[in-house]
Amino acid sequence: MTGSNASLRGYPDWSVYAASKAVLPAYARVWVSELRDRRIRVNVLTPGQVATPILAEVMDEQTKARFEAMIPKREMGRPDEITSVALFRASDDSSYLNGMELVVDGGTTVI
Repeated sequence: MTGSNASLRGYPDWSVYAASKAVLPAYARVWVSELRDRRIRVNVLTPGQVATPILAEVMDEQTKARFEAMIPKREMGRPDEITSVALFRASDDSSYLNGMELVVDGGTTVI
């Protein structure tokens, strides 16, 4: 499942979106229990701001600068940085990872 770091911070005017994403880790924990006999793993990938072509179309430079100011490395993530975590999560290398939320936001939600 794909979460959002909007559920981990109090962004003004994002309450409904944040709430819809905040429920995903609870679903994952319950589904781990329900799907254990089928050996299905359930995790949540929670990205932060990622520089995508669509985001570039809808975000002006001032808004982009405000978002980047919250990120410790002062720049949005790249799609390949999220993809590599998603591939790890889907691989056998993460076979013992279950019921977890993996936050990939450059540290935005820890400062």
